[in-house]
This record gives sequence, structure tokens and C-alpha cells, in this order.
Amino acid sequence: MIPSLFNTGLFSKPPTGGTVGGWKELGRTTLGSTADSIDVSSLADKRYLMCLNDFKPSGATQNFQRFNNDSGSNYAYRLSDNGGADATGVSQANNYWYGYGTSGIPEFTVAYIANLSANEKQSIQSTIQQNTAGAGTAPQRREGVNKWANTTSVIDQITMINTGAGDFNTGSELVVLGWDEADTHTDNFWEELANVTAVGGTETFETDTFTAKKYLWVQAWIEGDTTNRGLDLYVNSDTAANYSQRYSDNGAADGTATSIKQMLYGGGNSTTEKFFMNAFIINNSANEKLGIAHVHNLITAGAATAPTRRETVGKWANTSSQITKVGFKNREATTGQNITAGSRLVVWGSD
Repeated sequence: MIPSLFNTGLFSKPPTGGTVGGWKELGRTTLGSTADSIDVSSLADKRYLMCLNDFKPSGATQNFQRFNNDSGSNYAYRLSDNGGADATGVSQANNYWYGYGTSGIPEFTVAYIANLSANEKQSIQSTIQQNTAGAGTAPQRREGVNKWANTTSVIDQITMINTGAGDFNTGSELVVLGWDEADTHTDNFWEELANVTAVGGTETFETDTFTAKKYLWVQAWIEGDTTNRGLDLYVNSDTAANYSQRYSDNGAADGTATSIKQMLYGGGNSTTEKFFMNAFIINNSANEKLGIAHVHNLITAGAATAPTRRETVGKWANTSSQITKVGFKNREATTGQNITAGSRLVVWGSD
């Protein structure tokens, strides 16, 4: 299983007594000039790894990833772009990893890796590419799984490799985090920025203003009343049409929405919305804010009805400010569904 933020449970506060460790930064490389590789080495042995990749291409790039400098035919991958048919690669010299590599277009990827030495190393990745700037164009997305067929070593080095004509641009960054059940450290990467519970009876539900951080992790349990409108994530109390999205429900073909008033769709316009959202956002002030979310919507209680799922990416077309507030609101501008008491919103962040 992928560990929760802290093994004391979802929505819990960071440990203070040194008895339980959370996600710890193991290594980071930020490019000071253009290059064809980003290398993070000397990684500590951790059972699970999380990678955060702030990628800025210069020219056309082809993005691959390698573990422990292994260039043998020991990798395989499966990926889908924008909800399309899967592409696969086997017996590869690298994992086909992050993004699209379009010159000047920022990308953001979050990946989890299971890192037990005796098993093949399995990873899950989600990527958003900004696409053309502005709320009038929907972002692009990639979902992928990869493996390194090594059953004797743990990962102690991760290298991003470009085989295209361009470069990884200055400021591109790879951050590698680790988690292990035996950890007892207190220097956690993720800091709790906001933790609020809804009082109910309102069409909006926001955090207070929090300290701006480059990386944000948003976890929310949202319940609506019986009016059919939908409840979605927005930022900085901006309710203007400054957002765009790409999304898929239950594996269906992607839909897009541009020049809209919400960054990430939450509920599915159901009359009985109860959904859990797990989302990550790259929060660079000079770039559009890019978000990746996975949503589980209960719809109907009981084991006789399957829940619904949504994969969505979205952007806030603001290039002058950082996100310092997150909220959920009714999809309709003035009337519709209220957010019920007990709905919960937690924001974690780190630079």
C-alpha cells in the first residue's frame, strides 16, 4: 500500500514527540543552468518513495528516468495520454517517465515508488502539462505505471534523462521523499498549513490564508446537501473564469472545460455527493498553477453500488501570485448545493 501522509492517519497533525516519522526529503536537485539530466543520488533506504518533478523544458525534449545508473534493458512501462489508448514499452534501457517535453511549457509530476529490495520496483505517476497559456486552453495529462526489474537492490539514485534536441531548463527540479514504518524523525517535508471543518449550510467552504509554499498537497472530504449542482476546488477566493480542466470519469474519454470558475472538479453533479479528493499543486508565482487530483465519489451508500472515480488536472491561469487559500464551492455561481457540516479540508505544503 502507499502510506498516508503520516501513519497516525489521514487528517492527523504532524508528530511532535519524535515517535512517528512522516515523508522525509531524501534528496533534491535544482538546475542552475540548462542540462540533459537531473540526478538525485545517495538516497537513504526507504520502503516508499515519492517524487515531485517541477519540469521546465527548453526546446523539444524526450523525458526518461533511470534508477541506480542502470542502462540495461531492465525497464517496462504503460501509459495513457489524455485518456487515450495505453502505450507500452518493454525491455527498455530507461523508463518513459514524465510528460510531453514541449519547449517553454511547464509540467508537474507526482510519482510513488515501492522500493523493497527483493521485489521489482513499481511506480505510479501522474503528470499535468500546462499547454498553451491562459484559461482558454485545457491542460494535458498523463497517467502511467513503470517498473524496474531489479530484485536485489534498493533505489539509491534517480536520474532524469533527456534524449531530445532541447534541454531541461534552468530551475527544473526533482525532489525525492522517503517514508518507512520504522522512521522516528521529526523533520517532515510536508507541513500542515490549514485544517478546517465546515459548519454547514453555506455554498462555499474555505481555509484561512496560509503561508505560500511551492508544493501543496490538498486532502478533502466534502459532502453536499440534496441539491444537484456539484462542488469543486478553487483558490485564493477567485471565482472568476480563470481556470481550465481536463478530466475523466470512470475511465471514459477525457472531457475538457475552459474559462471556468473552478480549478479541479470534485463531486459529479450528484444529488448525494460525498467525495474524497487527494490533490497536488505546483505553486510557482511566475507560472500558471498546475493541479492533479484523484476523486472517489460515494454516490450511493452500501456495497451494492460501486463508487465513481475521477482523474482530473486543472490550472489557475495566474502568473503573478501564489496560492495562499483553498476552498470548495457550489458549481453554480449564485445558488444550488450547500456544503454540509463535518466536511473537512486539510492543506499541506513545502518549499
